[in-house]
Order: sequence, then structure tokens, then C-alpha cells
Amino acid sequence: MNTTKQTGDWAETYAARYLEQHGVRIIARNVFSRGGEIDLIGRQGDTLVFFEVRFRRAGSLVSAAESITPQKQRRLIRAASYYLHRHGLWDNSARFDVIAIDPDGTGTHNIQWIKNAIQA
Repeated sequence: MNTTKQTGDWAETYAARYLEQHGVRIIARNVFSRGGEIDLIGRQGDTLVFFEVRFRRAGSLVSAAESITPQKQRRLIRAASYYLHRHGLWDNSARFDVIAIDPDGTGTHNIQWIKNAIQA
């Protein structure tokens, strides 16, 4: 993977496939708003789920899950609020999940799905 964009696209595709295999219907990718970007939006049952996908290469000082700063959390909450408002979905059940992808040392990757990772 040559560029940060290519790496991000790969990680989001990897995460989307994983989520679909676990019963999540992906309804949007790379949703931009004034608040920020939401990597993936999906439905799991009656719940609307906003996914932040994090990827770290081998040798990173922090894991993918640990890389979400309070500032990033605030931007995600703002972006999700804007999305809910724009689509008239305020009455829907919603949550923020993180998909963390880290190398496992053998050339493949571990994926961790952290539900309700960010509280709004």
C-alpha cells in the first residue's frame, strides 16, 4: 500500500467485509460533513451504527484502538449529529463502534470490534 489514502481505503473495505459477515448492513461509506468524516455507517438490527475504522502498521507506538483521541471523538459525534439531523433520524437508536485493525506479526491482521466505544 503506497499512500495513506490507499491504506485507509483498504482498511475500510476490510472492515466493511468483516462487519457484513457479522450481520451488519453497510449503508454508507466516507460520509463527510461540517463536523468531520464518518468512515462507515451501518445497520445492525434496528440500531444505526457509526463506525470509526483505525489501522496501525507494525511497529506503531500505540494500537489502533488506542489511537482515537478525545478531539477525534468530538468530531465523530458532531459528524453523526449532523447526519442524524440531515436525514431526520433523531428518533433512531444509534451507537458509535470502533473497528481496530492491527498487524499480528505473521503478515495478517487482527481485527477488534469495540461496540459502544464512544459515548455521546
